[in-house]
Amino acid sequence: MRILILGGDGFCGWPTALYLSQQGHEVAILDNLSRRAWDDELGISSLTPIATLEQRVAAWQHVSEKRIALFIGDLTDFEIVRAAFEQFAPDAIVHFGEQRSAPYSMIDRQHAVFTQVNNVVGTLNVLYAMRDHAPQAHLIKLGTMGEYGTPNIAIEEGYITIEHEGRSDTLPFPKQPGSIYHLSKVHDSHNIFFACRIWGLRATDLNQGVVYNIGVEQTERDPALVNRFDYDEVFGTALNRFCAEAAAGHALTVYGAGGQTRGFIDIRDTVRCIELAALRPAEPGEMRVLNQFTEQFSVLDLAERVQSAARKLGLETTIAHLENPRVEQERHFYEAKHTKLLDLGLQPHLLNEATITGLLELAVRYRERIDLTRILPTVTWK
Repeated sequence: MRILILGGDGFCGWPTALYLSQQGHEVAILDNLSRRAWDDELGISSLTPIATLEQRVAAWQHVSEKRIALFIGDLTDFEIVRAAFEQFAPDAIVHFGEQRSAPYSMIDRQHAVFTQVNNVVGTLNVLYAMRDHAPQAHLIKLGTMGEYGTPNIAIEEGYITIEHEGRSDTLPFPKQPGSIYHLSKVHDSHNIFFACRIWGLRATDLNQGVVYNIGVEQTERDPALVNRFDYDEVFGTALNRFCAEAAAGHALTVYGAGGQTRGFIDIRDTVRCIELAALRPAEPGEMRVLNQFTEQFSVLDLAERVQSAARKLGLETTIAHLENPRVEQERHFYEAKHTKLLDLGLQPHLLNEATITGLLELAVRYRERIDLTRILPTVTWK
């Protein structure tokens, strides 16, 4: 296939681009390099040193003899999007091209507005480009399990059948997003649903859980191909942050009681889920929703697993329960369905001690790059 990856320089986009290229697909990346700019803005950096996008693509071509095309530009500029669609003529569009941090969206009004405009307008431009220039293409959009919130009922995969006053209908599952960022993803889902119903587009909305680990086999072939390792309070995901904290001798920072339970997925399964969705596309007029995670853990569960693995490496660390900067339930019911990707053939990498140990060892290797002043939460929801 010809697969256009929006946001292909980012944490999920880069390994996905390499993985799909390795599988024989013709891959192009459209990215405005904003993830790097946000590091500069906030004074943070990936724990692993990151090459420029041009260096990354050149290194991949050297080790694989496969070319990845580059388009540099912003999704909120429709002319950029239109030109990329016209020149590349994609069969599938993988959409990672959004501001993806809840804390970043909650810094202040400016960051909230930027997140909404960037994410919602960018996705609308993609939908119009599909309608006008690639109506048979398949949109594979990275959503988030955070759209659902934490309802006191089981979370279905996208839709729920409701009986009311003697009638029934299957409707989108109710959304209770917990941040301005998650709200933007809900808006995306509604806009995509509309475009599929009205224009006959085809789309798969992948409601992904929290991603851990950083690499796939392809990112390990050359130092210039290494993926991001975010550990800071704004972009750092829970497990990666805990491993960096343990390596630096810092307490593992659990927000509140730590009973917040979410779905989690290994980055190796993220790239495979994208491929499975591409190989089995949605039907014209369909917005298919797949819950993309493999296991459920509480934040405290993860911290205790990291603490145990760290001690076996001689890293003594404690668990600190901080005042929760977010507005969320710290103890709650959580049961989310996630069978559709398994039905498509996903064979999950489940979290084990070896994975955690590998992340800890990587964090120790780059320990001198850890900035402890960027770990404690400063962004609050109120």
